[in-house]
Amino acid sequence: MIETVYTKNAPDAIGPYSQAKIAGGLVFTSGQIAINPASGAVESDTIEGQTKQVCENIKNLLEAAGSDMENVVKTVCFLKNMEDFAAFNEIYGSYFTSKPARSCVAAKQLPKDVLVEVETVAVVK
Repeated sequence: MIETVYTKNAPDAIGPYSQAKIAGGLVFTSGQIAINPASGAVESDTIEGQTKQVCENIKNLLEAAGSDMENVVKTVCFLKNMEDFAAFNEIYGSYFTSKPARSCVAAKQLPKDVLVEVETVAVVK
């Protein structure tokens, strides 16, 4: 069985997809960008501010799915500019303390022209 996850504490999908899905005891989050769910807007123009908002969105999605940041096993990260890698890692590392497996790539352009996007796979508790 596949379950769709929705929470008002993370941004609504901006296309034909779900915020997250649960299947086989795992939760798969869609790529999260730095949209504040309360305002529906990208609220920061810095990599630090955007990374923090992305991580908060992921945290809220995982909680809605019955998981948490400690149960993340894999992340895929997209940065608009690899020069932001160190600053991104500083914030990312404070949220993903269990050090999940990760891929991190540069992307020429991200939705809403944000600086960072992160997707996760986590175990449901």
